[in-house]
Amino acid sequence: MTQFLQYMAFLTLIWHLKPMGAYPRSGLDLVGNRTRRDVSCKPDLEYLDGNICCLYCPAGTRKISPCTRAGEKGKCEECDDGTYTEHANELQLCWKCTRCRSDQEVVRPCTPTQDTECQCKLGRFCAPDQPCEICKTCSRCEEDEGMERSCTSTSNTECKKIQTNAASASAKASVIVPLVLIAAVVIGAIIIAVCTRRHRKATDTQRNVPDGLKAGLERSNGETPGQSCSNLILSRQLEDKQFPKLVPVNGEESLRKCFEYFEEMDFYYHKRFFRHIGIMDNVIKSKDHLLYDDKIHELLNIWVEKEGKEATLNDLLKALLDLNQRRTAETVKENAVLNGHYFCDNER
Repeated sequence: MTQFLQYMAFLTLIWHLKPMGAYPRSGLDLVGNRTRRDVSCKPDLEYLDGNICCLYCPAGTRKISPCTRAGEKGKCEECDDGTYTEHANELQLCWKCTRCRSDQEVVRPCTPTQDTECQCKLGRFCAPDQPCEICKTCSRCEEDEGMERSCTSTSNTECKKIQTNAASASAKASVIVPLVLIAAVVIGAIIIAVCTRRHRKATDTQRNVPDGLKAGLERSNGETPGQSCSNLILSRQLEDKQFPKLVPVNGEESLRKCFEYFEEMDFYYHKRFFRHIGIMDNVIKSKDHLLYDDKIHELLNIWVEKEGKEATLNDLLKALLDLNQRRTAETVKENAVLNGHYFCDNER
């Protein structure tokens, strides 16, 4: 009995003994006696590396190695050319800068702290609420529409029906066209009457002149009364149509250097112009994806290749005149002469 009581007392003593640190508690880190879960870093300022908080590398740099003491910044290095980081970070590699597509232009170049900013080129747009995989060509308003808002890099052209104005324009045209025709008929009749009277007067004069003097009069005038009348009508027609012939200074090279002057051509006439000089519709349409200036150059190059040695600036100017684009023709001619690519035939 005494042995049993001694044994129970021994067990009670062992039960009440406390551990002396020989066995560390689960979840403790021997360094600093703190668990990883107990470490709290400052949001947006620090990141956790192991069991210490390091300061982020600043924007425009990347992390090379972490810090060795809490609250300090590790080794950071500036981003290479063509890369960037926009915010404070712990990245080991900087982001690669965006490259604008061929249908876009650079609004703001890439810097170590900011990516490239691109936008659609003039004449194209991309809606901001849609993925911009390609810039679309700006729409053109129809003949019975007016432009409500012009096209921008982020919005298409907005058009609005103008039925009232269209009806008014149609009514004006129905009045103006007959008046122009009547005026043309009256002017033509006056010219014919004047010519006929001159012819009769000249005929009567010749009848009263002795035969010996008639030959002298005809030689001095150099033309018959009928020819004088024809020349009068012809000269009045040529006043509006006459255009100087241009001679290239350096052959085909002079012609190609003048292509840029055709960029001033009215956008709404360019398709009619190229049809007029023999370019097929399917060829014109195949260049619709280009910017307007590039399209003009491409189609003119195609025309030169098609015509070969027969291609001249005079043919292009005549096409503009045929389409009542005299102002554009004058501009092209003046630029070609002023810049030394051509000279007028009467200047030689």
